[in-house]
Amino acid sequence: MGSIRGLLFDKDGTLFDFRATWGGWSKRLLLELAAEAGAVPETLGRAVGFDLASGEFAPDSAVIAHTVPEIAALLLPHLPGMRAAALVERMNALSAEAEPVPAVPLVPLFQRFRAMGLRIGLVTNDGEVPARAHLASAGVEGFFDYVAGFDSGHGAKPDPGPLLAFARAERLTPSEVVMVGDSRHDLIAGKAAGMPVVAVLTGVAEAGELAPVADAVLPDIGHLPDWIAARTPVHA
Repeated sequence: MGSIRGLLFDKDGTLFDFRATWGGWSKRLLLELAAEAGAVPETLGRAVGFDLASGEFAPDSAVIAHTVPEIAALLLPHLPGMRAAALVERMNALSAEAEPVPAVPLVPLFQRFRAMGLRIGLVTNDGEVPARAHLASAGVEGFFDYVAGFDSGHGAKPDPGPLLAFARAERLTPSEVVMVGDSRHDLIAGKAAGMPVVAVLTGVAEAGELAPVADAVLPDIGHLPDWIAARTPVHA
């Protein structure tokens, strides 16, 4: 691995603790939709891999790594009369209201990244507007040179398009950018882009699932500065 000049982050499960952030949001959304459509909330939960009783996500839950339109498509068969565009718009609006729970104290960590001279980006399968709202609420939006959601025009993970767009925008080669995420979607996208990939365990996936496609598995993003320092060539 050569010199690291950029960090590209997933959002949910990486910057923010996934269960703590999205458990309550998912329950609220599904209960509201079920009440309006006369649907069974548990049926909606099963459609997207979420248990309303326990608040737990299935390892393959669509909420973890899929785009908002993909999640909406799984719900629509159980919501007669609701249009896809209206559901996506509603989910994006509700997503922007979510209160993200940082996986680690973010401001001092991103101050360290800036002191290291790193370019910083975000690639999420959430929408760009709610993503920026979440970064702003955590006090770190100003640290990001680049933010892309599924609707930013570069595609969505696991497609490498938005990752490569970051590299182009910041004039970096893909091999100089580390993709950091909590799901196989993140890591597969990073590999396809030609980037080193680091998995973190603040999402739903466990180490055994992520390790085969990761260059490293860390407990959380707070371990990144030491990991980067250990791989930075020392020039005499």
